[in-house]
Amino acid sequence: QVQLVESGGGSVQAGGSLRLSCTASGATFRSYCWFRQAPGKEREGSAFIRTDGSKRYADSVNGRFTISRDIGKNTLYLQMNNLKLEDTAIYYCAADTRLANWYTMFTVDWYNYWGQGTQVTVSS
Repeated sequence: QVQLVESGGGSVQAGGSLRLSCTASGATFRSYCWFRQAPGKEREGSAFIRTDGSKRYADSVNGRFTISRDIGKNTLYLQMNNLKLEDTAIYYCAADTRLANWYTMFTVDWYNYWGQGTQVTVSS
């Protein structure tokens, strides 16, 4: 049974930091992405990593967020620094057994496996 279980969300003041975790099981994944969905907005990709180590970030988080993976623990991380009010959203971990390319890495419909989401709230 494939499972992606997220943790680490919470409330933080602007300028603060949070680290999200996503533990994956049940399949050999090759592509991972953190998506987020703010109230009233579409789900959007924030950070991507694949098993060859390639990473990409959305412009809105580049330089502030860092995606990483602990292979031994089958866990994906998202370190979020210098958080802004506009980072408030539900964050979702997504993964797939296929290798994403630069056209599909931030495409919601491309991913077959999703976590349940974790809320991140940034306040002033």
